[in-house]
Amino acid sequence: MPKQSDPEVVPRETSTPPPTEAADRVRTGPEIIAAYLKTLPASPGVYRMLNADGDVIYVGKAHSLKARVSSYARLGGHTNRIARMIASTASMEFVTVRTEAEALLLEANLIKRFRPRFNVLMRDDKSFPYILMARDTDAPRILKHRGARNRKGDYFGPFASAGSVNRTIAMLQRVFLLRTCSDSEYESRTRPCMLWQIKRCSGPCTGEISLDDYNKLVDEAVRFLRGESQSVREKYQALMADAADNLEFERAAQFRDRLQALAHVTADQSINASGIEEADVFAAHQEGGHVCIQVFFFRTGQNWGNRAYFPKADRSLEADEILASFIAQFYDDKPVPRLILTSHELPERELMAEALTTKASRKVEILNPKRGPKTGLVSHATANAREALLRRMAESASQAELMKALAERFGLSAPPRRIEVYDNSHTAGTDAVGAMIVAGPEGYAKNQYRKFNIKSDTLTPGDDYAMMREVLTRRFKRLAAESQSFGAISGSKSAGDHEDTGDVEDTGDAMAVPDRPDLVLVDGGAGQLAVAREVVAELGVKGVTLIGVAKGPDRDAGREHFHIPGEARPRMLEPRDPVLYFVQRLRDEAHRFAIGTHRAKRAKGLTANPLDDIAGIGPTRRRALLRHFGSAKAVSRAGIEDLKGVAGISAEMAQKIYDFFHEKRD
Repeated sequence: MPKQSDPEVVPRETSTPPPTEAADRVRTGPEIIAAYLKTLPASPGVYRMLNADGDVIYVGKAHSLKARVSSYARLGGHTNRIARMIASTASMEFVTVRTEAEALLLEANLIKRFRPRFNVLMRDDKSFPYILMARDTDAPRILKHRGARNRKGDYFGPFASAGSVNRTIAMLQRVFLLRTCSDSEYESRTRPCMLWQIKRCSGPCTGEISLDDYNKLVDEAVRFLRGESQSVREKYQALMADAADNLEFERAAQFRDRLQALAHVTADQSINASGIEEADVFAAHQEGGHVCIQVFFFRTGQNWGNRAYFPKADRSLEADEILASFIAQFYDDKPVPRLILTSHELPERELMAEALTTKASRKVEILNPKRGPKTGLVSHATANAREALLRRMAESASQAELMKALAERFGLSAPPRRIEVYDNSHTAGTDAVGAMIVAGPEGYAKNQYRKFNIKSDTLTPGDDYAMMREVLTRRFKRLAAESQSFGAISGSKSAGDHEDTGDVEDTGDAMAVPDRPDLVLVDGGAGQLAVAREVVAELGVKGVTLIGVAKGPDRDAGREHFHIPGEARPRMLEPRDPVLYFVQRLRDEAHRFAIGTHRAKRAKGLTANPLDDIAGIGPTRRRALLRHFGSAKAVSRAGIEDLKGVAGISAEMAQKIYDFFHEKRD
């Protein structure tokens, strides 16, 4: 799949605020907007509306900037949302572009960058995983890939989840026996690994298969991923029959197993995508002031999964408007397919298609099918959107009840909207990490989880109190740096007190998780809580409730002790109290995340190659050294003259490598 690049958007003019007196700088409303009309051109562009604090509250695009802004300068005739937006506007900024299609692309980019409160916002901007057939070595490797597609190789996707990618790669290993090991493992291996022994790899690393034959397997896998599954299947059927005719039953059984694995991959299709080679299907369902958008991905005639989104949008917006804004933001950093199917007729559909065609550098078609087989795909996606929204609303109601009960049990003035839970993990003081999980009115906010590598050189290995102090200090210092002050979590407001500005009800964002916590749980007893209180006091944070959650006698679940500042004795909840189970789940989730982060760090340390720490040693030189000496240990024992004999290693680099290992041994 070719890599796509964004079109060049050329701003031709950026207007500046009109000269006003100092007193006018804090004025807001239509008269401030009207002051810009004298200098605005009647050309396409993007405008930003800012409030008195300088925050971007809305980003919009226009075919004519002058005409669009003049509509905001009129008194009356606006919806409540637009009226509030105009009333909050203290200044505006403008960028002119060549076409309205370019304005649409720039608008989507700026919305994702500034996240204005009056725009439709994507809540989950996690990148999608791809399957990559990396071709930067003589034996290509198949692996899961996220992020920029700048590595040499073939990319297939997007897939809806990492799980679907992992399952597909596992099946492809069974069929095509491709390697999944890292390049350093491949280059340093001297005998086949377990994957070769269980027939999940053909063993190119040790010559169990020639590179020519291995690359034939790679080509067959690429053909399969490109949609040529039938030709690959027919080839294996012929090979199986030929082996059986020659009484090579073991070889015939191998081809039989490959055919079964191929059937498993191709049969995992929940929707009939007949006639659909490459398309994304978007379906929206709106109910109770909330909206869900389901996205299904079809590539090479196969269903590669789906994902549900719950964008933030004003309750007054219709589903088609939300869907149009969502699609524009969705493709801001993702490849665009040739066909997009939607459940609603999009406003300015032709303009959207033109913009995405410009972005993809090839024709993109957007359809709202009314008849034919494509309507079945859209109907299925719409049903999934409706079911996902109903499930989320039910879960939110249950979660809201738990939050309310939690506030009652611990004497909070209102249900918390953001709970942060902290835990640490290490092995005898090594590979120490801290972890923070976040929960809100809708459950876990996994995109806001954070991990902390313990960095302090003065910390005694295994000192859990010092680790907790470092984690909390770094978290709240960063929060202070981001917000410039702790105004939202300090001062006169107590936990759960939220200023009622009307935004929650009007934007449909009552379930959103704020940036700052109003309840912090630390895994531990009185000692851990004392550390947390000291950190909060040192940083001047007020209005955050701190609770220490300690395992009870014999570390039995259900007998937890809750340490609360100002109370001499810890509390216990009734054994069958739903709030107790809720806190246990929060603590266990923090523990799971901390343990997983620690294990990943430890595993990375075990497989680390010391050559990676030498300045100037990149992948090419590292491969040359490992190919010449066989292992990093052998490189560490080599003399300068031996190192100079490696291709690409100069006398200066040989000295640097020798000094690196010599200094480490002293």
